[in-house]
Amino acid sequence: MLSKLDSFRWLAPVLLRVVVGVIFVVHGYQKLFSGMEGFTQHVISLGFPGFMAWAAAGTEFFGGVALILGLFTRWAALGVGCVMVVAILKVHWGEGLTGDHGYEFPLILLCVAVSLVLMGGGTLSLDRFAIERR
Repeated sequence: MLSKLDSFRWLAPVLLRVVVGVIFVVHGYQKLFSGMEGFTQHVISLGFPGFMAWAAAGTEFFGGVALILGLFTRWAALGVGCVMVVAILKVHWGEGLTGDHGYEFPLILLCVAVSLVLMGGGTLSLDRFAIERR
């Protein structure tokens, strides 16, 4: 019975890309368009230069858009994965795995990002269409 699901394997990277992409777009949008002052101060308080706030928010927003489209999927996933590594280590680690500010959610996002780096955008992606055009 489960073997019938094999014909839907192509859907796995699409689901991962689109759902995680939407999450990153929303988080990046919130920072870029309504909270950069506060986010920049938070990033500075973590010991980073202020421009890193713009880099992180931009990576979340534009990386999320790229993931949704399946465009430069591996690079976009690498970028948002790096943002999640920093978020886990510098913001959430001390709160433990679970709880309001635990690292379970960023860890899931990191694992999906790593999966997308490894497997790419899949057959239903702009990456795939660009490769086939060559």
